[in-house]
Amino acid sequence: MKKTFILLLCMSTLRLLAQDVKPNINWQLQDPEADKVYGAGVERAYELLKGRTGKEVIVAVIDGGTDIMHEDLQANIWTNTAEIPGNGIDDDRNGYVDDVHGWNFLGGKDGNIKYEGTELARMYHKYKKKYGLRDSTGLTSGERIEYREYTKVKARFIKEQNETNQQLMVISELNTLIENVKKTNNGVLTRRAVKKYKATDDREKAFKKGLKLALLLTGKPAELEKEISEGYTQLSNLSKYNSLNTDSIRIAVVGDDPDNAYQHYYGNSDVTGPDALHGTHVAGIIGAVRNNGIGINGVADHIKLMIIRAVPDGDERDKDVANAIRYAVNNGATVINMSFGKYYSPYKAQIDSAIQYAADHDVLMIHAAGNESKNKDVENSYPMNELNNGTKTNNWIEVGANDRKKGSDLVATFSNYGKTKLDLFAPGMNIYSTIPNNKYVAESGTSMAAPVTTGVAALIRSYFPELKASEVKEVMMMTVTPYSKKVKVPGTKKNKALLKDMCVSGGIVNAYSAVKYLLKK
Repeated sequence: MKKTFILLLCMSTLRLLAQDVKPNINWQLQDPEADKVYGAGVERAYELLKGRTGKEVIVAVIDGGTDIMHEDLQANIWTNTAEIPGNGIDDDRNGYVDDVHGWNFLGGKDGNIKYEGTELARMYHKYKKKYGLRDSTGLTSGERIEYREYTKVKARFIKEQNETNQQLMVISELNTLIENVKKTNNGVLTRRAVKKYKATDDREKAFKKGLKLALLLTGKPAELEKEISEGYTQLSNLSKYNSLNTDSIRIAVVGDDPDNAYQHYYGNSDVTGPDALHGTHVAGIIGAVRNNGIGINGVADHIKLMIIRAVPDGDERDKDVANAIRYAVNNGATVINMSFGKYYSPYKAQIDSAIQYAADHDVLMIHAAGNESKNKDVENSYPMNELNNGTKTNNWIEVGANDRKKGSDLVATFSNYGKTKLDLFAPGMNIYSTIPNNKYVAESGTSMAAPVTTGVAALIRSYFPELKASEVKEVMMMTVTPYSKKVKVPGTKKNKALLKDMCVSGGIVNAYSAVKYLLKK
């Protein structure tokens, strides 16, 4: 969320360049040894599995919504056969009416939540309501502790909101420059028009220079203009919803009490929601129909994708994530993908309980590490597999992102890492996958690396169903592709380190190595 102007431009450029990598479609399925590409060895694993039949595996995709009618996903979408579609009755008596393909914890009778603020903003507004107008001298000892926390949260919130508003102002000026350029060229943005445009002052000259560079790199003015416009929309919504107490919006739309951890049965059956781009992309990486002659190949075959909507445009709520995990477990999922995260978790105990519940029911959880180039050993992000009681469960895999080619840039520049808190890396750069309306695009992020890992886990659970979740993780960790040379540490200019110093396993997930090991047992 906290992107500088230059970073916004660079990320837009990266995304546009990613859309031109069709020759590398499915590179995440290739193998380092056989193909000289640092993919996950998936196609090579299937060569070892020829003649074997896998068991169907249900994978839950907890995300922002998925286009379940996509041409390359529809056949692999989970269906709750105990539920009669559209009859308004909870036929299977699981507490969720018409949950045919999953559930939406962000919906109500009359609509869906699309936008939310950050968790920090929610914490600020909650504290402000209680302490904003109170005299701190009259507080009880317990209230003084809360008040001190309020002052810290307030300072952090104001700092982040100011940064967001500054970025919004900058990208707004860039939009103004684009419109001014278009006025000189019959309403069309081109590199030539930008070059010929005469800037009115030094600030506009600086923006013009940045725009020229972005256009030089992308070569697609219309696409870049679209990306910048989307960046403006994202930042303006972030600023807007951070300034609001979104609990009131939540209550009006969903109808639950956001602070009541004991409420489980709320939401609606709309698993697509108002913005299914991210969730559809994630779902395709895991389970797009293999070898059907269209689109891409997902990692896993013999798979059904259970769609659970719990992640808005903004920070997800702990309550929704906890309920989503429990829904997945209770309805038969044995692997859960979670391509989301945040840096504050006020109700972490709720998620801890759900993680333990999944562990108790032999469900493997795969989580994206985040895209802020941060060392997770230094700064926590959530959800995480360190419970408040000081224990860890053995059913959790934390995933960072790598690129396709060997060299110092093997680890994605944006990927979070951590010698003790990141388990392994997986392909996460320029991953071509499904998006709504039967379309496809390449995207980058640990959000893409996690579903590659989820797909490998589902493949193993399918062909080796006797393995427990903890055993699947153990095998995946011990069969990673190692890399002996130092690579750039994300977020630094010159620092380099070995993979073993940036993750627990010291390598990149590899389905071929895992299957080969298991077949020899």
